[in-house]
Amino acid sequence: MASRAEKRRAQRREQREEQSSTRGMTWALAAAGALAVAIVGWNVVSSLFDATVRSSADVEFEFSTPQELIALAVPVSLGNPDAPVTVMEFGDYQCPACQNFYRQAKPILDVSYIEPGRVRFEFYDFPLEATHPNAFLAARAARCAGDQDRYWDFHDRLFQNQILWSVEPDPSGAFTGYADDLGLDGGEFRSCLRSDRHAEVVVANQMLGIQLGAQSTPTVMLNAGDGRATWIDNWTTNLRPVLEAALAEATGDAAPAETGGG
Repeated sequence: MASRAEKRRAQRREQREEQSSTRGMTWALAAAGALAVAIVGWNVVSSLFDATVRSSADVEFEFSTPQELIALAVPVSLGNPDAPVTVMEFGDYQCPACQNFYRQAKPILDVSYIEPGRVRFEFYDFPLEATHPNAFLAARAARCAGDQDRYWDFHDRLFQNQILWSVEPDPSGAFTGYADDLGLDGGEFRSCLRSDRHAEVVVANQMLGIQLGAQSTPTVMLNAGDGRATWIDNWTTNLRPVLEAALAEATGDAAPAETGGG
């Protein structure tokens, strides 16, 4: 079990990440109106405000303004919080295309952009429950692992073993096994998984994705903090060129990253 000091440090870190994410998403919403072709503006879906949103875990919450939704829709972030460019993925752990993004694009992002501090990465839960019935629980399970500072390790396990847990009627046993393999406190993880903890933030992530026009996964967007939002279509070929162009414009850094696919 984590000490009280460790928990306080984790809480402060989460608060800093929430503040950084809120600033970035507020910027993105300000740009949404100018990108009506790619991003659904908030006025188009204003009828959803003041609505009660219910998740598959029977958890509900209310929001009345875009700012309230942004505050609720907290991504899990990786990398330099001061990076000039942020890549946002709206992803589904049971989605084969998201697994491809994890296998093909994420290693390039890690080595060439995130680890050097050039780009920040944010993962927003966007489980497509109609076609992927285990995806919502998977999103919650990853966040339960995150309570013990192992979110990204669990994130990796989910994609690495997607073909196995995806076909289970109830994947809870598989998720508990991954937690045990990672050395997590099993009792704490199981307690989290049995509860509705993190269900609200997963639903908020879903709703934010809908507001921004996401209809499939992975939806990959770029926030360069310059008043423009870029939806990265065909990330298999466009991810690197779009990132390099954004970095060059934001910082004047036109040095190309290492060559390769993606």
